[in-house]
Amino acid sequence: MNTISENFTIAFYNIENLFDIKNDPLTHDRDFLPTAPKRWTPKRYQKKLLKIGTAISKIGEENTKVAPIIIGLAEVENKKVLSDLVNSKNLIDKNYSYIHYDSLDERGIDVALLYKSDVFKVENSETFSVYLENELGYQDYTRDVLLVQGKLNNENINIIVNHWSSRREGVKETEFKRLAAAKVVNSVVKSLKKDNPDTKIIVMGDFNDNPNSESLLLIEKESELFNPFKTVWSRDTGSLNHQFQWNLFDQILFSTNFFDSSNSKLVFKDAQVFNSKFLTQHEGKYKGQPFRTYVGKKYKGGFSDHFPVFIQLESN
Repeated sequence: MNTISENFTIAFYNIENLFDIKNDPLTHDRDFLPTAPKRWTPKRYQKKLLKIGTAISKIGEENTKVAPIIIGLAEVENKKVLSDLVNSKNLIDKNYSYIHYDSLDERGIDVALLYKSDVFKVENSETFSVYLENELGYQDYTRDVLLVQGKLNNENINIIVNHWSSRREGVKETEFKRLAAAKVVNSVVKSLKKDNPDTKIIVMGDFNDNPNSESLLLIEKESELFNPFKTVWSRDTGSLNHQFQWNLFDQILFSTNFFDSSNSKLVFKDAQVFNSKFLTQHEGKYKGQPFRTYVGKKYKGGFSDHFPVFIQLESN
């Protein structure tokens, strides 16, 4: 009997400030209200849901003909926006479930995981906080690291979703924050491997660092992960563009046992940035860059300031 191999797409997408239109008194979400200078109205919110849903539904479909089975997300405000997203027009038939925890991030944005529950069977999820202090010695709150454990193709898989601190105050000035997050990831991986040295691990996120940055090299080395995006990143290819230079802050790394076809039903096949033309600026000096929702306070009505990234696994 011939066995049919199947490809699974696993993706990550920073969806640029998916806020609802209600004020949360506990967070700094006032930029995203109908009365704010950005004028974040119900109509704009619905348009954003439609666009992000369209993008997610098409990631990797050239090879698999189906939407991703697992998508890590960054910059979601709460469970309501996730519920609205998975029930939006272009995703409702995909039957996505989601996992989300509120973090203490000051802007109220978190990471989350969408997954097809008929394919990926979740068994456990938890978050790990990254402890940071500001220059005055007070705690500086950032996004938590999310761990989701489950079975894919009858194999145990651990997925770690990240959104590390931004470079806004300067690359060197903020590097310690991303190194602190990297150490949290390494400690999570270490405890997973203590329970099972051969466990399969996928680490994904918007790391706000490139594949050659110290923070990424640290998790690659200490957690013994492979980073396929080292060779995807080039002068012409990245997941976001800053001052006409491509960065690849969005990456998916994984344990090397995804190469072992003799002992695994899931084998790494490919890694790409999903930069289809419909996600890009079509004209002008920013042609080819991500078509954003906002540039500063100016509404553009696009998707996100990041492209999604994905890997594909082949099952036998």
